[in-house]
Amino acid sequence: MKTHGLTRPAPYTEGVTTPVSELLREYQGYVLAYRLRRAVGGRVAPAREQLTLAQYAARRLERQELARSLIRRGMGSGQMRRLDDLSDELMFGFWLNPAEVAAFLRAAIREGSHPALGDPAAFAALLTPAERARLGESGVQRVCAHHIASFSLAAPMLDPTGLNAAWQRIEENQPPLFIDELQAVGS
Repeated sequence: MKTHGLTRPAPYTEGVTTPVSELLREYQGYVLAYRLRRAVGGRVAPAREQLTLAQYAARRLERQELARSLIRRGMGSGQMRRLDDLSDELMFGFWLNPAEVAAFLRAAIREGSHPALGDPAAFAALLTPAERARLGESGVQRVCAHHIASFSLAAPMLDPTGLNAAWQRIEENQPPLFIDELQAVGS
């Protein structure tokens, strides 16, 4: 089976040990990062249309195969560029990688910032009405607290003890699966 020029074993789950719920959370994080970047706009705005779950999964598998190839055999500059492009497109590590968070915040500030970077009500506006209804008021608060707390990961060198507090806030507010794009999966 071919996907983006790479041969894939069938089924796609062969060798995958990540629970499906973690992969769905990863996609959910991608969707929220996409919406936030689109809201900030300018150079921070995504260059492409938002990926569907199926498109995201295919690109994630391609990225995973390239990463394995890098570890096993190394890779040429073209493959390395493709790996970087996929990481950027998938916004891999957007919420939980301190370097990615810091790079995003610096870029967002250069674009004039956005209220969703610190105001829970503005962050909640990134959710669709159906998502807000599905979550309820306390769920929306939890989603906002989780994602806004992720922004504090950008300052670990300024406050190393603050990094532990940030991780604790993120974990305490782990949101459920709720985005519209995943509702068909759960049905």
